[in-house]
Amino acid sequence: MTTFYSEFQKVLLSVDCIIFGFDLSDSKLKILIGKRNMDPGRGEWSLYGGFVRGDESLDESADRTLRELTGMHDVFMRQVGAFGNLDRDPGERVVSVAYYALINVKDYDEKLRQKHGVEWVNIEKIPQMYSDHNIMVSRARKLMRQKMKTEPVGFELLPDLFTLTQLQRLYEAVGGETLDKRNFRKRIKEMDFIEKTELIDKVSSKRGAALYRFNKKAFTEDKNFKL
Repeated sequence: MTTFYSEFQKVLLSVDCIIFGFDLSDSKLKILIGKRNMDPGRGEWSLYGGFVRGDESLDESADRTLRELTGMHDVFMRQVGAFGNLDRDPGERVVSVAYYALINVKDYDEKLRQKHGVEWVNIEKIPQMYSDHNIMVSRARKLMRQKMKTEPVGFELLPDLFTLTQLQRLYEAVGGETLDKRNFRKRIKEMDFIEKTELIDKVSSKRGAALYRFNKKAFTEDKNFKL
């Protein structure tokens, strides 16, 4: 440890993870939150996060935090920004860098959810959370909306096979508005990298609906995506 910068006040650095999931059972966009188990703010609703270790970068810290909570690797994750208001944490001066991640709800191990005491909560019914966590979620959702209009990141929230109805409901849940079915399907069918399979979904559709899949290789070659 050097003596450089000893005249300056030390500031704690943390990361907070905003984990979005799309629940096919009710077509709702959700986030993982839990009750805070440390002071200050013990018992308040909170995002899942932690302090950055001395031997890791911000991205490495966020990746470790996400992996500890979900047990999942290679998850889509992007930085939201830094939050550093003077009064954001009554304990110490803490600057937090928020990240948002996209996962399929069914891919998350139920045992891990129970172990960490977190719950999937409807994005439209988020309770008041600790500090500025509600603001973090609001900014993350805005960034995700923008990203999904120009890049196919929404497929991170869906299973490998999905119906067009499920795809439309995902975009409606993220955007918070109803889309015209005819126009949406017309646009989707113009995209070669969204492939129709020979499989039929008879679980969510009584009549049976065609199942589609996202072809990453075809998208890499095309990259003509805009919704």
